[in-house]
Amino acid sequence: MNFFERQHEVRRMSSRLVWLFALAVIGIVAVVDAAVWIGFGLGNRPVESALTVLAIVSGIAIVLIGLASWIRMLLLRRGGGGKVARSVGGVYVPEDTTDPELRRLRNVVEEVAIASGMPVPELYLLPNEPGINAFAAGWTPGDAAVAVTRGTLERLNRDELQGVIAHEFSHVINGDMRLNIRLMGVLFGILGLAVVGRIMLAGGGRGGSRRNNAGPLLLVALAALIAGYIGVFAGRLIKAAVSRQREYLADASAVQFTRQTEGIAGALMKIGGLREGSKLRSGKAEDVSHMLFGEGMNFSSMFATHPPLAKRIQVLDPTFDPAELDRLSRQWAAEPPSGRQEDAALGLAPPAAQPPPERLRARPGAVAAQVGDPSASSYQLAEGLLRSIPEPIRARARRGDTVVPLVFGLLLSGHPEVRSRQRRLLAERHGNALADAVAREAGELDGLDPALRLPLAELASSTLRQRPHDELTGLLGTITALIRADGRLSVFEYCLSTLLHRELHESMHHAAPWGERRTTLARSGPAVATLFAVLARAGHHDAASAAAAYQAGLDHVLPRSGIPFQPPAQGPAALDACWPALDGLDGPAKERVVEGMVQVIGHDQVMTVAESELLRTVCAVLHCPLPPLA
Repeated sequence: MNFFERQHEVRRMSSRLVWLFALAVIGIVAVVDAAVWIGFGLGNRPVESALTVLAIVSGIAIVLIGLASWIRMLLLRRGGGGKVARSVGGVYVPEDTTDPELRRLRNVVEEVAIASGMPVPELYLLPNEPGINAFAAGWTPGDAAVAVTRGTLERLNRDELQGVIAHEFSHVINGDMRLNIRLMGVLFGILGLAVVGRIMLAGGGRGGSRRNNAGPLLLVALAALIAGYIGVFAGRLIKAAVSRQREYLADASAVQFTRQTEGIAGALMKIGGLREGSKLRSGKAEDVSHMLFGEGMNFSSMFATHPPLAKRIQVLDPTFDPAELDRLSRQWAAEPPSGRQEDAALGLAPPAAQPPPERLRARPGAVAAQVGDPSASSYQLAEGLLRSIPEPIRARARRGDTVVPLVFGLLLSGHPEVRSRQRRLLAERHGNALADAVAREAGELDGLDPALRLPLAELASSTLRQRPHDELTGLLGTITALIRADGRLSVFEYCLSTLLHRELHESMHHAAPWGERRTTLARSGPAVATLFAVLARAGHHDAASAAAAYQAGLDHVLPRSGIPFQPPAQGPAALDACWPALDGLDGPAKERVVEGMVQVIGHDQVMTVAESELLRTVCAVLHCPLPPLA
């Protein structure tokens, strides 16, 4: 099952969840209606009057459940993944941390993000949790957060930590985060009716002289209480079943990503062998139980949100003997493992930097299959890309006081007259001190390999997201002004601006800038044609070869459309009008579009840096994360 098929499966699962929720609500309302019918003797009233009462009661119950679910999901969505992480005691891990353990964690997360073609998520530590666990939360990749426990940092070596982080990224890539938030909302809505019933019972019990007249109302309250908790019971069964299925997929994705089972299997064995296991102490553990890497609470097998630990390990390593967990438990009882000491013993030092190539040979048949499915080579290439960026520049991208001049510095022109105009613009908007800092950054960045600019911008984006929203709006305005200073728009300028605008908008508003809409390839023909025309023009210098590349892509996606090759006069900026239609396509249609882009690029069998930047940007905007290509 590839990325696009998994996306389709998540949508199907979300639809099933809606139907199951609807059935649960119908059942609950039926129980309440039956109680009203009996308690108020509606059988003795005229049919029209009885039906009116039942309709009113049903409407109130449905509105109460639906409103509670909607409000819960809205609050979780607006807060982003960070709100969920903070609710269980998460502490934000700054980008420029110098703590060795946290630095190791941040390095792994940044490498996995670049390797998977995803924005670097917010990162949180649960400092009061000695168990080994982690989770990913959020509504979109732009507002995602990953949280890990203190036990994860202390007990896991780098390979094991990488396996756990890859597991959590697979939940982000596969759309499980949004499904998890819907599950939390559904359960809260069903529980809301039970809470109302409990309040009504408590109020009725204190009714004093009116107690004799409160019998029917108490019966209805009792029915609401019982029906609500039965609904919660059923909801938790659904939550557990969905979660167990997604955990197997995430384990398999992590192995596919890292190309080794020892990391994630080792982490699972440490959960089974250590006394703390994967349990969370937080009182909110129940809320996030279905998001966690390991079982966060002591559930019966019926409500377990994760498959049995030994079975998960055996799926990864068929030779594993469950009795090994007992042996490890005895061994680690006296001396628990230390992840950093194991790193030193295993020689898990980071590899030397490998400069990326400026021109990459395109393989049209394989690129679409890599979307959402990073391989071990993707991880190695991402690590090489990050380590090819000079350490002082990387450090400034992670610091809140230096990241803004760095990002602006990426956009300063090499032409002296244009650069002077940009400096005056910066001084007017932000003062001379910042303008001077940007000029210094631009001087250092001039020699940076072009293939490293977008990875550096992705690294900086994580730091930028921590700034106040009003300030971010002003920064995005300055980025647009810097780009327009010379009256031209390069592919890199457009890609950088688009990625930052999209990621920061999703971080602030928890939705894409154009909202959510559904469309089809047939209705999106003009948008697809514009995309292919921009891509063909960026990678081919003569009109004839560009037209041939465009036609190759169009024939693959819309073979009978007959849309002629017309490169837009505004260049890459023409894509702004295409995003709503392209992002609204379903998984199979997006897969066709990605394959078509690769057909356009691969027409001359060579991928330039500009084509690579456009391809990664388009895939990111369409929420189809593309790993670095080798």
